[in-house]
Amino acid sequence: MPALLPTFIPALALALSAMASSNLAAAPVKPLAAHSAVANEADLLPFKATEKTLANGLKIIIVPTGFPNLVSLQIPVQTGSRNEVEPGKSGFAHFFEHMMFRGTKTYPPEKYQEVITRAGARQNAYTSDDLTNYHTTFAKQDLETVLKVEADRFQHLDYAEDAFKTESRAVLGEYNKNSANPVSKLFEVMRDSAYTTHTYKHTTMGFIQDIEDMPNQYAYSKIFFDRWYRPERTTIIIAGDVEPQQAIALVEKYWSQWQRGKQQAAVPMEPAPRGPVYKHVAWPTPTLPWVAVGFHAPAFSVKDKDQAALATLLSLSFGRTSALYKRLVQSEQKVDQLFEMTPDRVDPTLAVLGARVKNIDDAVYVRDAILATVAQLRDRLVSEKDLADAKSAEKYGLIRSLDNTEQIAGTLASFVHFDRSYATINQYYRLIDTLTPADLQAAARKYLTDDGLVVTTLSHQPMAAAIATTPKLASLLPAASNAKFDVLVQKSALPQIRYKLLLTAGSAHDPKGKEGLAALTAAMVASGGSSERKIDEVNQALFPLAGSFSQQTDKEMTTFTASIHRDNWTQFNAIALPLLLSPGFREDDFRRLKDAQKNALLLDLK
Repeated sequence: MPALLPTFIPALALALSAMASSNLAAAPVKPLAAHSAVANEADLLPFKATEKTLANGLKIIIVPTGFPNLVSLQIPVQTGSRNEVEPGKSGFAHFFEHMMFRGTKTYPPEKYQEVITRAGARQNAYTSDDLTNYHTTFAKQDLETVLKVEADRFQHLDYAEDAFKTESRAVLGEYNKNSANPVSKLFEVMRDSAYTTHTYKHTTMGFIQDIEDMPNQYAYSKIFFDRWYRPERTTIIIAGDVEPQQAIALVEKYWSQWQRGKQQAAVPMEPAPRGPVYKHVAWPTPTLPWVAVGFHAPAFSVKDKDQAALATLLSLSFGRTSALYKRLVQSEQKVDQLFEMTPDRVDPTLAVLGARVKNIDDAVYVRDAILATVAQLRDRLVSEKDLADAKSAEKYGLIRSLDNTEQIAGTLASFVHFDRSYATINQYYRLIDTLTPADLQAAARKYLTDDGLVVTTLSHQPMAAAIATTPKLASLLPAASNAKFDVLVQKSALPQIRYKLLLTAGSAHDPKGKEGLAALTAAMVASGGSSERKIDEVNQALFPLAGSFSQQTDKEMTTFTASIHRDNWTQFNAIALPLLLSPGFREDDFRRLKDAQKNALLLDLK
């Protein structure tokens, strides 16, 4: 059926081608007077924040949210698994998320928990690569009580060796539980193979051999806490029904005696990647196979566009509205999960594209489909409309989630930890507003490279041997053609643009016994949809544009004709060109168009 497609495509393609050092304690910070940041109309968050840095380096951010009665206290500490710089000592940042609930001499665990329970507070904590965040939400009248007990545990954490060993065994249990999840193991192996030097080599949980040895590291745990839990690395965020100056006075009352730490060793920088890496995880029990494709990606920044541009591009290209998602998940149904992840990190990180494959025989096909899409991102610009839609979804999706004080404070903490500034989140979204299609393509060309490629797979059954050989990205692009063709342009005062593409492939080229193939192939191109859109979706998209795209096959040629108002030219081409360059060739369309062609012969000619 598609025998003439190679004749069409080359000519058509030519005709229409037209993470940093942690030296936060290095220099003393002068105390700043409290000041209020007046909300700017361009800001994502519309609140008026009050900020102050104490003499010991502790940063305070107060955000009245307008929601009554409740207050959320978030304490992000610039200490995550990234700071585990000594060999054999991974996992301690996460470990202290546990140990911080072990109490002090003044407030032992039972007494501390009694205070929190009496306040009716909701409390928890989490650790990531770059930070550990402690968060508590409670009634506004309990602000002083909560600040008092929190200040005590941050400054005077106290635990015996037996308690330390008990908690270290709990951490090992958590590691084992997480490792029973194939995705957790997939990421663990991927990061280990991607990095040679930087501490992002291990996940937040740490290496298993370090966790197993943790019960023997009681003395080191005291060193770790003393080193990293310091005011110059910590921010106090108080959001909700709060009066800024009163809240600042309470923080000063209980936290101002906390002593600064000493300058610490820098996190080692990762050298530039030097070629593609592949690792496979043989999973011991039955599970669907996974394919993950990663690239070394830039660090978070509110000044440099690279990270925001790459994250936006990959979200567009692999998210639920992308052509690849529609193809692999909906149309071909080869995968049941397709995801992209470009995390915000202090240092250069990994952008990951992943898929859970339904049939292990399709693993290589899915990997190459992901890589081919990546290759095209370096070769083509996204449309202005698609970029505008991505910006809108990013902005309004975040705003939609900010429906309570705790969510507002927690979102702030995820941005504040970079520079300990309320402004960071607004600066980042203003940066996103400035992105252009050229910025996205520049980021793709810089970071989506063969040298930066990391592929990891996981399966219970053996995968095809071809999965271990990673193809060059350029090899997955359509081959260029050196074909020559003539172009005739006729100018007109009319605002309507019409173009015809004439290809010297007609019914005379039909193979013997397959007469009608040229006409049917042309119909499949013009009326069978693209790989991105089915024909009903094409018709729906063209309807408001009043655009048309049709075909005609004669003895010696096939002609494709398009007509569109010049106001809609760019939008029209985004719909029509995929029909020519990546036709869908679906079986149901083939049956429909073949029946129509047959009926034209048997019935209409009469």
